[in-house]
Parts: sequence; C-alpha cells; structure tokens
Amino acid sequence: MNYSPFLGKTSNYPVDISVKNAFGCHFYDNSGKKYTDLISGIGVSYVGHGHPSVIEAVKKQIDSHMHVMVYGEFDYNSQKQLAQKLISLLGDRFEQIFFTNSGTEANEGAIKLAKRATKRPKIISFTGAYHGSTQGSLSVSGNENRKRNFRPLLPGIEFLPFGDIASLKAIDQDTAAVIIEPVQGDAGVRIPDLEFMKALREACTNTGAVLIFDEIQTGMGRTGKWFCFQHYNTIPDIITLGKSLGGGLPLGGFATSKKLMETLTHNPPLGHITTFGGNPVCCAAGLASILVVENENLMEQVEEKGKLFERLLNHKEIKGFRRIGLMMAIELEDAQKVETAVKNCLDQGVLIYWFLSTPNAFRIAPPLIISNKEIKESCEVILKVLNTI
Repeated sequence: MNYSPFLGKTSNYPVDISVKNAFGCHFYDNSGKKYTDLISGIGVSYVGHGHPSVIEAVKKQIDSHMHVMVYGEFDYNSQKQLAQKLISLLGDRFEQIFFTNSGTEANEGAIKLAKRATKRPKIISFTGAYHGSTQGSLSVSGNENRKRNFRPLLPGIEFLPFGDIASLKAIDQDTAAVIIEPVQGDAGVRIPDLEFMKALREACTNTGAVLIFDEIQTGMGRTGKWFCFQHYNTIPDIITLGKSLGGGLPLGGFATSKKLMETLTHNPPLGHITTFGGNPVCCAAGLASILVVENENLMEQVEEKGKLFERLLNHKEIKGFRRIGLMMAIELEDAQKVETAVKNCLDQGVLIYWFLSTPNAFRIAPPLIISNKEIKESCEVILKVLNTI
C-alpha cells in the first residue's frame, strides 16, 4: 500500500496510485506508467490537467497575492472577474454569486438562503439524489445506506419520485425549497423529461417555493451547454456550482438574484460566511478555464465526442447506456462485473470509475479536451476488458 498511514481514509480500499504528474487527459505514477483519465477527477478537471493557460493564471495570481482576508470583506480582482463572467454565462435572472470552498458548501448555502427568504420549514428533494456529504447536503441526498449512521439529520425533508409529475403536488405553502439535479449524477445519469421540468418550475412558482438546481456535476459545459438548465428552458431560482468551477482547484458557489442574495446580509448580518470561499488563486484558475473552453471551442465539440463514445462502446456486456454530453453511465449485469471492469481497465491504463449509489454501472466523464484519438484508444481498452469479464 502506498497510501500514507498518517492520512484519514475514505475507505479501506483506495485506488492507491502514487501520482507523479498529470498533463492533459493523462496522469503518470511514480514508475512512469501512463493512465488515461476518463473521469476528470470526478468531474473536476474539465479542461484537463495542467493546462498551460490555467497554470499561467495561477502563477500570476500567486505572484500578486493569495488569501488575504475572509470572503466578502476585501476587494479581489480575480473574484470580481470570475463572478462577472459567470453571471454573463448564466443569463439575466442571475445577478450575484456567492463563492464557497466546494459544491457541498454551495448546497448548504443555497438551502440556508431558501429558508431565510421564505421562513418556511420544508425542503423537498428526490429519490436517487446526491448533493454532498456535509450534514445539510446529506440530509437532502437519497441514499439511505449512506445516511443511516449519521442521523439525526435535518428535519423537514421530503423525498419525491424523480421524474414523477403527479408527485409534485407535495410542493405546497410550507415548502421553502425544492432541490434537484437537472441530471442525476450518482444515480447513474438519470435524465428527466422536459414536461417534468416544466411542471416542477410551475409548481414552485405557484407556491413561492425556491427552486434550486444542483449543477455541481452538470455545470461548466459537461452536458454540452454551460449549464444543464439551458437544455430545458427551465430557469431555477438558485443554481449551485462546484467540482469543475475552479478548473482543478477547490471552488464552489451559488448564484441567484440580487434581491434573494441580499437576505443573507441582514437579520442576522453575515448570514452565510466562509473563510476560504472564493480564494483568489482558485478564482483565477476558474476564469482561465472558462476562457480555455471559449478559445478552444470545446463546447461545440462536447456532443460529438459523447456520440463517439456511445457509438464505439457497443458490446454484449453493456446492458444500458445513458448519456448527456460527456456525462455517461454504462450499465453491466451486476456490481461484480463493474468492479472487475474498473480494476482491469486501470491495469490497462484507463481510469473509469464507480458510482456511489449505482453499483451495476460505471461512469465516464472525461476532460472536455479529450481528442477523438484518445476516445478511440480508450474505448478499445474498455471493449477488450469487457471481452474478458
């Protein structure tokens, strides 16, 4: 085992690769073995590892300053520039963003904001949801096996069947917020239909409930648009971001209208605070990554690259294939076959990965910069492995 005995573990079975360096869609271990990264550090490195433009922006910011004061007190250029860029991409209904350390903290802030604004007790989420591992985010996540030993969690949480229009009648005058992933990630890339999303928006509008879209996995171009809500023409009241937002550095945020955001500034003041949220270096990396996507026309390539994966991964062992953009779930017969496929692909130098709550499927979510050649080579390895399980 290479894993340090001084580090806390998330499980007794880490992948345990000692990473020496990483560039583009590849990383290398201490022996020099090359791996193709088909999961982007679980949706983080969307412009690849060590992109020169991102590295340059980080170095420039470090030469100027790093953390000086807690979020919200000092004027940082990198924060302002990233916020302005994000608001321009989000559209007119979003006027301000509150930067956090991570996606789960963004969800915590969004839930607090909805409660503060509505003064209502109930939060609605959906079966199969995954919103993070902190107490509030875990409370609105759907995997009971992951929650059981940490109860009691937040009270007043109600779960509805994902995609079921009839169940939306549960959204009522007591509902502070409805939180939903516009595509469920950990549930295995579950994509709702347009009618459900329209009905959800209407139910929230009619009752005054705040609609929160958790775009921590789907945001920043993963689905072929900057934000997944743009596929549905359904605009939430709050959007939460994380993972890829910092271009490889830790950063999250929640965005909403100025009117709604301002409720966090009084009664009490400092209604949501964070020390490291919006770290200047992370914001510089985040802005540089957005510019990479624009300058290299990566967004225009997402759907075609996704279709290439879908076309090449045709095998009798694949029982289901769900995809939006470059976010994919590939179902096999059972969890044991998934475990074997992940392990054997890793042995062959290709990193695919499990879902926490969908044991009979593995995920593919590569950096947006992945080339057609790298896709073809990776799929050849996956197909070869599937031949042996």
